Amino acid sequence: MVITKPLMKKILFGFAILLLAGGIFYVGVMVGTSQYPAIKRVESVLNQETLKPEEVDFSLFWDVWSRLEDEYVDHDKIDREKLVYGAISGMVKAVGDPYTTFFPPVESKRFQEDVSGSFSGIGAEIGIRKDVLTIVTPLKGSPAERAGIMAGDKVLKINATSTAELSLEEAVGFIRGPKGTEVTLTVSRNGSETIKDITITRDTIVVPVIETKKIGNDVFYIHLLNFNETSSVEFRKALQEMLLSGRRKLIFDVRNNPGGYLHRAIDIASWFLPAGEAVSIERRSDGYEFTYRSSGNKFLETMPVVVLINEGSASASEIVAGALRDIRGITLVGEKTFGKGSVQEYSELPRGTSIKITVAKWLTPKGTSINDTGIEPDVEVKRTPEDVENDRDPQLDKAVEVLRGIQ
Repeated sequence: MVITKPLMKKILFGFAILLLAGGIFYVGVMVGTSQYPAIKRVESVLNQETLKPEEVDFSLFWDVWSRLEDEYVDHDKIDREKLVYGAISGMVKAVGDPYTTFFPPVESKRFQEDVSGSFSGIGAEIGIRKDVLTIVTPLKGSPAERAGIMAGDKVLKINATSTAELSLEEAVGFIRGPKGTEVTLTVSRNGSETIKDITITRDTIVVPVIETKKIGNDVFYIHLLNFNETSSVEFRKALQEMLLSGRRKLIFDVRNNPGGYLHRAIDIASWFLPAGEAVSIERRSDGYEFTYRSSGNKFLETMPVVVLINEGSASASEIVAGALRDIRGITLVGEKTFGKGSVQEYSELPRGTSIKITVAKWLTPKGTSINDTGIEPDVEVKRTPEDVENDRDPQLDKAVEVLRGIQ
């Protein structure tokens, strides 16, 4: 996931239209103006340049609302705020993009907790791949990882509920729960027809940021686990540790890194790339392109580097990996990345709600699209479930071999 700073006026204005329309149609029904043409009720709140009233027939919407008010058996239990939220959610879902989402208050708070880095659940990033709910990556040390969940696992059921028709946010709602409770995921794994149930005990999840270690006398290893608000600071600390170690070759590991904030990806890529070089190209629906460029932090600019990737590397991870290969020819070792190359803008909205909208797609500096296709490694090395279970890492071994071959 990559989140950018939103165009607040544009997004807030669109939402205000919906809220006003909701209020007007509710009042209209309640005061008995059902004979008044439905489109006239919202005409005053529609932006004429954005949406022409004659292009949209709201009569069916008004008719359904009116019937609920007049005919629903438990009329006194109708929560009209929920009806408005439901209408907005349905409209957003109808776009057909799993990453464009409206968050009612509870879901909005949950999303903000995710980004802040502490929440209760199983500790796994999920996404939609080819219309199937898929594990992008289990977080390091999380209940999901300890239970045996792996990147690429397809989630067919959550407890007894099929995931076939669930949105990402609905799936998260089913998976989340109080610390100490259990959730069972029915998963299938790539390369295997076996379907199995994995029961996971929920816990408080603190999202890790970075891991480091020394390999031999020459190689330093940095595993960046996400691009959250603290990632730049933690990465700088890791570089200081590397400097003090005396090692001058680096393995940069973004395996099982689901992404995060765009500005953190640019910050970190800038340690590797000369000032002014492209990190990524953002292409919007109208064809407009904007290039994000390196600020040139210099320390790693000429250092021998190998990058580790896998199918759990998504979004911001793919942006950085793609830029390092395109600009410096840095070798990518591992497996094809997830292919989440779209841009979301997140906005907080009135009444504790929020919205996340896909506004653009990412291209690498050489113009290669990331979305749906992912990034292929230069040196492909598989890491099997048996490797994981036996604490073997042939991908890291290969990265060390390639790195030591660089003069």
